[in-house]
Amino acid sequence: MICGTIGVMNLVVGCACCIMAVLPFQALAQQRACRSVHLWYAGPEAVAFYNEVTVEKSAPGTYFMACGFGGGYFGIQELGNGKKVVLFSVWEPSRGNNPNAVEEDRRVKLISKGEGIRTGRFGGEGTGGQSFFDYDWKVGEKYGLLVIAEADGQRTRYSGYFYLPEKKAWQHLATFSTLADGKLLRGFYSFVEDFRRNGDSATHQRSARYSNGWIKTADGQWVALTRARFTADNNPATNIDAGVEDANFFLRTGGDTHNDHLQLGHSIDRVPAGIPPLPTQSADGK
Repeated sequence: MICGTIGVMNLVVGCACCIMAVLPFQALAQQRACRSVHLWYAGPEAVAFYNEVTVEKSAPGTYFMACGFGGGYFGIQELGNGKKVVLFSVWEPSRGNNPNAVEEDRRVKLISKGEGIRTGRFGGEGTGGQSFFDYDWKVGEKYGLLVIAEADGQRTRYSGYFYLPEKKAWQHLATFSTLADGKLLRGFYSFVEDFRRNGDSATHQRSARYSNGWIKTADGQWVALTRARFTADNNPATNIDAGVEDANFFLRTGGDTHNDHLQLGHSIDRVPAGIPPLPTQSADGK
């Protein structure tokens, strides 16, 4: 799936998951996909959410999502053909999966987008608006991602920014407006997902570090995201892991991964680092 979604409902199920029966490594080929693994960060409602992601190991059909929140998510993908993209998506409050069936006044609205950004609508696992930035991100390189929220009556505007280390500049992907009862950013999380799901993909490890996460509250206070809880979807594979290394959270799934650090449902803490320079634009990207 190009969107690379795992869906809000799947994440809710993942929160309540427990450790399943052990599967031998030889049985991985019978699994269609690596298990989706998540980190849930503890923090209050916010107007900004910053996080960093460094991919350690990738494979075709992988989504390394860094900035997830109640209304959308933001991260980097390696597509099935090896192409690299940055993806920022925002959901609308629909109950179906057909984007064409959503009434016009209930749809996500595109307010603005950056130069060269592709935008459109998605369906299949909820509906909403999405934006793509064609960008050849590198394994081992750290990337910063920022989401800014701004209440607008019954709607909320969400803007996604991606830091380009080679240019030392921020790329605005898009600003979307969605019906959210004026709610801001809440329910912070990251994940690693295998969306190729062709059997062979389950035998390849995906691994990423998530570092230096921060949120900004409505009263202007920056709060470090120093605690995370480890969950996964209902795939019974046990070759998953999470933990902290060098003050960075990490997630690993698939291949020869061993659960050596943190058990599902448990939380772990990291030492905070400093707040990096962030863009000063408002949520309309201007």
